[in-house]
Amino acid sequence: MKKIYKLVLVSYLGPFVLTFFISIFILLMQFLWKYVDDLVGKGLEWHVIIELLLYASASLVPLALPLAILLSSVMAFGNLGENHELEACKAVGVSLQKVMTPLIVFSVLVSLLAFYFANNVLPYANLKMGTLLYDVRQQKPAFALKEGFFYNGIEGYSLKVGKKDRDGKTLYDIMIYDHSLGMGNTKLITAKSGNMAKSDDDRFLVLTLHNGSSYEEIINTDRQRRPAGLSRPFLRTDFEEEVVRFDLSGFRFTRTDEDLFKDNYQMLNLSQLGAAEDTLAGKMNERIESFVNELKVNFLFKVDSHLYAEAPSCEFSGKGILYNFPVSDRAKIAEMAAANCRSAKLYISNFLDDIDSREKTIIRHQVEWHRKLTFSFACMVLFFIGVPLGAIIRKGGLGIPMIVSTVFFVIFYLISISGEKFAKEGIIPPIAGMWLASAVLLPLGIFFTVKATRDSSLFDITAYMNLLKKIFRKILFR
Repeated sequence: MKKIYKLVLVSYLGPFVLTFFISIFILLMQFLWKYVDDLVGKGLEWHVIIELLLYASASLVPLALPLAILLSSVMAFGNLGENHELEACKAVGVSLQKVMTPLIVFSVLVSLLAFYFANNVLPYANLKMGTLLYDVRQQKPAFALKEGFFYNGIEGYSLKVGKKDRDGKTLYDIMIYDHSLGMGNTKLITAKSGNMAKSDDDRFLVLTLHNGSSYEEIINTDRQRRPAGLSRPFLRTDFEEEVVRFDLSGFRFTRTDEDLFKDNYQMLNLSQLGAAEDTLAGKMNERIESFVNELKVNFLFKVDSHLYAEAPSCEFSGKGILYNFPVSDRAKIAEMAAANCRSAKLYISNFLDDIDSREKTIIRHQVEWHRKLTFSFACMVLFFIGVPLGAIIRKGGLGIPMIVSTVFFVIFYLISISGEKFAKEGIIPPIAGMWLASAVLLPLGIFFTVKATRDSSLFDITAYMNLLKKIFRKILFR
């Protein structure tokens, strides 16, 4: 039995590691494709990009791990079935359940590690990735001058160059609009050529201009009005060489404080999610109580004392309550009642929107709480689907196992995201939405396991063809 267990483990571990990293790689390429516009042209250092990819890889494990378990299970037992090794085991009295024993133990360990990862590592990775991705999105594009186009990336300036040398430093036909004073384009600098370089600490861009002119409007800072028809004073200065410095501190990559993001439900573990949910529920109850009290005081029992004094014996009659008041006050009372109703309607509408937002926030915490449990349980469910499928199909490699695994994983994924969406919208409870995929696929796993134990020809096309022939024969020769 030890040799059989070793054979099964070796046959399983290789495809498992391979498919896991392939799945991570494919999902990571999808991540890069999604955020390529936020990464390209920002001048980010290589270690920042590597850090972002590492945290993104960790956040993709909940998708890659179940897929790897399913695919590797189908591949491993498909290879064993194709090489008639499963038949040899059954011939010596070793059942499929005994052959699966070491992999069951391994899958239980993987599921426990998956739960630990989802509860402890994944919130930390989400926090790091969310913070870093926010900083990357806020980062300004890297400084890059293009020939014939104005560059407005430096605050307070617009730069244009007619031509650039291959060295990227020598410029020709330079034009600089200076509106750093916030009063329009009051200063213009032109030069035939110039050299561009950064300071030693990379804080400033130093532009040395040659053979140019500076045009500047002199703006009177006092508040005396300029006589009509009198233009502003104009100053022109010619120079052979002038140095202009631009502050590049806005192009530096800065890191945001992670405390701003740590309260997000995706950055919390089970205990923190439970505590946050209780806090949110308590605040919502306080909001409901405050609403009820304010509604009673400001709307339902609001009485005009002057009008009430004029009609002390306010009684209901067939004509209506307004007829208890003087004719001169009835229009005023009706107008006040209508205004009061409109205010109450608006107040109630705002309250309902606020409660709906609070309920959705609580639901998202509940969904995230169940996600950490369903992730590890889904690994076991897909394992019990993949192993019997591989034993039934009896085909190894990346052909049929890849197709079958992809079909079942897509089914699992579609049910999962549909259940999660229904739960977040409040259509079904969070526990039902998050456990829906496992509840649907678990009976399939049991069914396939029973069929594989009985050597069922579930995916044998020949068996279905023979069945169809028998049916046609019975129909034709009645």
